[in-house]
Amino acid sequence: MVRGGSTTTGPTLAAVAREAGVSVPTVSKVVNGRQDVAAETRRRVTAALDRLGYVRRHRVDDTMASPRLLDLVVYSLRSSWSGAILHGVEEAAHDAGLEVVVSAGLTRTRDGRPEHGWLDKLTARGSSGVLFNLAELTPSQYAWLDQHRIPFAMIDPAVEPAPGVVSVGAANWHGGVTATEHLLSLGHERIAVIGGYQSKLCSTARVAGYRSALTAAGVRHRPEYLRCGNFDEAVAHRRMIELLDLPEPPTAVFVCSDQMALGVYQALALRGLRVPDDISVVGFDDLPEARWATPALTTVRQPLSEMAGTAVRLLVRLMAGEQPDSTRTELSTRLVRRASTAPPHTASESRR
Repeated sequence: MVRGGSTTTGPTLAAVAREAGVSVPTVSKVVNGRQDVAAETRRRVTAALDRLGYVRRHRVDDTMASPRLLDLVVYSLRSSWSGAILHGVEEAAHDAGLEVVVSAGLTRTRDGRPEHGWLDKLTARGSSGVLFNLAELTPSQYAWLDQHRIPFAMIDPAVEPAPGVVSVGAANWHGGVTATEHLLSLGHERIAVIGGYQSKLCSTARVAGYRSALTAAGVRHRPEYLRCGNFDEAVAHRRMIELLDLPEPPTAVFVCSDQMALGVYQALALRGLRVPDDISVVGFDDLPEARWATPALTTVRQPLSEMAGTAVRLLVRLMAGEQPDSTRTELSTRLVRRASTAPPHTASESRR
């Protein structure tokens, strides 16, 4: 086995880590001659290496310190959403002296959960820590990470993380309230919502904010105005068509992602309706697509790059053996007003 410029035989680093009661990245640092290890920890690891018969043969490049690796697991690389996350991780990792390994697509099963085979590779490359983006880990995967003492944190977890897991997200509930209050302030009362997945944490929070804003304004919530678009542009297109076919269609719609809002735009154009003259639309995310849309999309901005950078800094603290004051960090959201919202027009309502 070759690792960090050396050839090794005998027990694996994971076995040595269990023997010494430390993480695999810590063992990797000791084996590769890194200096950022406490003296007592180095002594325990060295003793475990000797007890287990770990043999290391030096090569000429052993004096070169190998960089610390940070693994970033993303759901997909095919969206500007992921691009914003990558940007934030890269900047913060560079400041912390970390190199980033990005995994996507093949690292997950059909249900979106990371595969065990991928997790095993963490020990092989001596990763110092892992960031999971939009992940949903199983109890056995949590146990695997704990057993191998690999520090990890989550960016916008898909479901509520296990107790004690450090995560960073956005104020999704407040964002849903803000989007709905904006439409209410324009005079809309027939406001629909197209959420993401019913089981996902961020989607349920945004829809809950929508409901709370309606209740606070004394506006009746109509069950037929609630649709799920699965964060998919094509599905959101179909859900908007369904809303338009109601006996009393909405005059405004809060769409829980900018990507889905593009599908809503397409559905309205197909029916010959104009935004915002015939119907107002608010999105969520503030991706570049929101500015490029015609008309430019009013949306709720969640600070994706800032979320990613915060997660990296929290993970660095975990890697150093510290524990953050709080396991859940929420960054604020805010409404970005553009050209896709306006007061409802009586003429438009009569025509529909």
